[in-house]
Amino acid sequence: MAPMRSRILRLGSRTFASLKVANYRIYFTGQSISLIGTWMQTTAQAWLVLQLTHSATDLGLVVAIQALPVLVLAPYGGVIADRVDKRKMMAVLQALMGLQALALGLLVVFGIARFWEVCVLAIFLGLNNVFENPSRQAFIREMVGRDKLRNAVTLNSVMTNGARAVGPAVAGVLIATVGVGICFFLNAVSFVAVVTSLLVMDKAALRPSPPEPKAKGQIREGLSYAARTTEIIVPLVMMGLIGTFAYEFTVSLPVLATATYHGGSEVYGFMTASMGIGAVVGGLVTASRGRTGVRPVIIGATGFGFAILFTALAPSLAFAYLGLLFVGWGSVSFVSVGNSTIQLNSKPTMRGRALSLWQLAFQGTTPIGGPAIGWVISESDPRAGLSVGAASCFAAVLAGLALVHRRRRTGDGSAGQAPTVLAASSSTMTAA
Repeated sequence: MAPMRSRILRLGSRTFASLKVANYRIYFTGQSISLIGTWMQTTAQAWLVLQLTHSATDLGLVVAIQALPVLVLAPYGGVIADRVDKRKMMAVLQALMGLQALALGLLVVFGIARFWEVCVLAIFLGLNNVFENPSRQAFIREMVGRDKLRNAVTLNSVMTNGARAVGPAVAGVLIATVGVGICFFLNAVSFVAVVTSLLVMDKAALRPSPPEPKAKGQIREGLSYAARTTEIIVPLVMMGLIGTFAYEFTVSLPVLATATYHGGSEVYGFMTASMGIGAVVGGLVTASRGRTGVRPVIIGATGFGFAILFTALAPSLAFAYLGLLFVGWGSVSFVSVGNSTIQLNSKPTMRGRALSLWQLAFQGTTPIGGPAIGWVISESDPRAGLSVGAASCFAAVLAGLALVHRRRRTGDGSAGQAPTVLAASSSTMTAA
């Protein structure tokens, strides 16, 4: 009994290692509250668009419009993240996101919400994300340091997907009982928690990266650095394919719930919640194992693809819920390992730019994938849209393997990396 208890305690200590850092613990609590509101808004916005337009194509268009600023400006957002105090920038941008949610709620409650207004506010949120996302991702290392970075990134994914499990389910119930507007109001209030966490944390305990002075050619410099570093370019190429076609769940799942399984907002909410539950379980497993590198990224993409394919072929709603549990697991494994691999192999002065490219591959490809998947669904059905996503995962695996093989054959891929980072990455990949 005592040895078993000791093993459980050691496992728990590894799984939640980054929460021992006080600043990260404060940040984690604030973000947990805020992200529940964010997922409520994501669910409510998708449902609002379907109510206004009754069109899967229009739903895909809104998702695309929200991501369009990331597609155009993400590298510039990374440059700014490398130049500024990330904590202060995040506090301002999070407050602006709260105002955006409040505006949506007021439009709905007063009965004046129109499709074009939703589109305008989606663009505003996308512009915010251009600068907030790379700052937030890079700020994690400033809170926890290099040793606990992988664990903190994974727990961040667990937090996001735990909120995915709670937020959409709550939103589904609220939409069915009191209407869409309350979801936006609750999201606006939730931003108070994360802004407060940023303002009250101990600034002396942070380990900020040295700010990069303003200079010409910094975007080009970041692109060149990423292109010549294997542990950065391989996850980026893979996420580019997967982000374009597989991560369009806000387009496919609402239509799957209504058109395929003839359900309402509660079915869509529980579909998204199933993904969140699977992601929490998968994320905790990932957090305790400590693997990063190209090989785990490829394995994660393979599992993600099979999970999406299973969901696409599910013969009943119960099997679809089961498949979405594994979709969540595969998603969090692929994203957290890919993100950690990029961060651990980036120089501090390049981290914001590297992460902005990850954001570009993850979210910035939606203006292409969102309408494309919406069109596939409108011409066929939601199962076809999911199947395209699964195929993109398998294509990404092949592309990743081909790129690694070419780099090994030519001897490229290590330029620009710090020796300590290379050593750590090599030992991790051997263990994997």
